Amino acid sequence: MENINMPTSKKIDTELKKELSSAKKDEKFIKLMNKLKIDDSVAIKYTSKLQDTLCELDNCKNCKGLFACKNKVEGHVSFPKVEGNRLIFSYIPCKHQTKLEEEQDKNKGSLYELNNARMKDIDVKDKKRQEVICYLDKFFEEYSPAKNNVGLYLHGSFGCGKSFLVSALLNELHEKKKASVCMIYFPEALRTLKDDWDNFGSKMEYLKSVDVLLIDDIGAEKVTEWGRDEVLGTILQARMDNHLSTFFTSNLNIKELESHLALSSKSDDLVKARRIIERIKQLTNDIELISVNRREK
Repeated sequence: MENINMPTSKKIDTELKKELSSAKKDEKFIKLMNKLKIDDSVAIKYTSKLQDTLCELDNCKNCKGLFACKNKVEGHVSFPKVEGNRLIFSYIPCKHQTKLEEEQDKNKGSLYELNNARMKDIDVKDKKRQEVICYLDKFFEEYSPAKNNVGLYLHGSFGCGKSFLVSALLNELHEKKKASVCMIYFPEALRTLKDDWDNFGSKMEYLKSVDVLLIDDIGAEKVTEWGRDEVLGTILQARMDNHLSTFFTSNLNIKELESHLALSSKSDDLVKARRIIERIKQLTNDIELISVNRREK
């Protein structure tokens, strides 16, 4: 009867003490309190939120990437900051999110360079680039929307200028031959398509129909069935059917890309990866570029 008549505030205090007492049976909870340098009088107000933080930190331990994130806000952990006798919780980016943001910042700078690339700016002194440069020159001279202009699968060493070379060609085609062109950094394009579902259809139609398309850094993306079959496969099939020029840059040769695209060794996955590779072969000629890392200059 005594508990029934207990004032509401005392009942709440009793429940909070029980919750904290239970939480403190977990060594990780005690360690978190010690790390934050808080005592029971503070922790008791935030027991469930502190437990959420521990849960999210556990999720991060074996996380393989943003695609596998189990936390409430993708790529972030809800973590507290002590202010007096209060805890202020905010979302802190995890190592995968931090890496993504660094890549995006880096790409903003390189995107400006690629958008302003012109064929007159290409370094023609490097003999290892001559085959590629001759191919691009010939493509430019012979390009016509009415022709079946075969693109290029340009692969090779990291930082050797593959993206710059192809971007220079596309910019010239747009400026001097009025071709519609599009350059996409493939890993980022997949994320954008997934995040902007309302505009997915219109963006896909554009990628399928633009006169000249560069799919930059294919092979750097996290392979999923959706990205491989529904996005990449659909784009390539449409471009192949309509004889539209398509270029690729990659650090992988065509055999390595096929292995990359196969999610497993199951026959179904191998067939789907092979189907993508056959479309690329129909759309392009294959050239390898092994040269100095120009990003270190």
